[in-house]
Amino acid sequence: MMAVTFLVLLAAAGVRATPGVMIQPLEHSFGWSTAQISSAISVNLVLYGLLGPFAAALMKTIGVRQVAVIALVLLALGTLSSLWMRTPLELILSWGLLVGTGSGMAALTLGATVANRWFNRHRGLAMGLMTASSATGQLVFLPLMAALVTAHGWQAAAWTSGLGAVVVLPIAWFAMRESPATMGLAPVGGHAPDEGGAAAVAEGNPFALALRGLTSASKHGAFWLLAASFFICGASTNGFIGTHFVSMCSDHGITAVHSASLLATMGIFDLFGTTLSGWLSDRYDNRKLLFWYYGLRGLSLLYLPYAYGLPYYGLPVFTIFYGLDWIATVPPTVRLTNSVFGRDQGPIVFGWIVACHQLGAAFATLMAGVLRASLGNYQLATMGSGLLCIAGALVVLRIRAGRSSAMVGAAA
Repeated sequence: MMAVTFLVLLAAAGVRATPGVMIQPLEHSFGWSTAQISSAISVNLVLYGLLGPFAAALMKTIGVRQVAVIALVLLALGTLSSLWMRTPLELILSWGLLVGTGSGMAALTLGATVANRWFNRHRGLAMGLMTASSATGQLVFLPLMAALVTAHGWQAAAWTSGLGAVVVLPIAWFAMRESPATMGLAPVGGHAPDEGGAAAVAEGNPFALALRGLTSASKHGAFWLLAASFFICGASTNGFIGTHFVSMCSDHGITAVHSASLLATMGIFDLFGTTLSGWLSDRYDNRKLLFWYYGLRGLSLLYLPYAYGLPYYGLPVFTIFYGLDWIATVPPTVRLTNSVFGRDQGPIVFGWIVACHQLGAAFATLMAGVLRASLGNYQLATMGSGLLCIAGALVVLRIRAGRSSAMVGAAA
């Protein structure tokens, strides 16, 4: 099950990676501004986040497999329909609305739900591996997409990402399972088939379940601290580097293929960094881990403007350092969420925290595009992103772990 989930997240990541190499080609093809294109990507990122808690609730009502399949269908429709777009509105409808909705349904909440159901032990490590598949796939696909765009235009990247989702769709339909109990198995670290937790199909409106989860979680201060830190996480990863790095490198005379290769290298290091983070989150204080992750990420972003002026080692040092920390924040955040809100409500609450992550990503995507359009460079956006991460390092130390009484009452 973990392998199939890994594959679904990988396919979704490939689709999400594509807009990062399409900004300048779309500018040249249609005459659209960076701000116009960034607005469509912002819609994508907002929906990617906002759909998370509702997707988690849907997984409790109609099942994990059905949600994954619907997500892949939307991803394929969004990317392939963009081949006929001619206006910024059509860009928003295809890459913003359809791809954003599909991405939101095949997002971190999918990995969190699978990890909760299939793992009693090593849950942090499992979440780290699945998270790494998402981020690493997003980055590793970039050189291929950049090469396709350079050789054949942006349409080739749209074709490839859309067909990738189509290929994975039947695998998800035939291979995904709801829980170990449906196969007569116990979860990893469990002793009986019913120890997977939260695998039974819930009754009721999934939207009501999601909103009820938000209402209960919002009464706990830890929710707002986790949400604030993940807003910063999204602003400094998907929203800024993930979307604008290729364009930023182009401003310094670096080709799209070369800059996409740097992002792919970040992805490789992220695979190790996020997996190690999952292992560490099973053993050490997750708040202290997050303090170091946000702090080191902030320092790397403050270094980035100077890296372009350093020959040979400037960008490689940033690539390695930042890549190890790309989304290492996810496993400790999931562990803290489950610790505070419980395994049953944890995925839904984490979905709302992911929504804040993507609101931060959308904010950074739009603001970085506006700042580049007005100032002609990304320097102010880069420095601002680094300072936000330093603030995030201080925020996470205020989180108090421990089961929320509000959520205990809601579960009862």
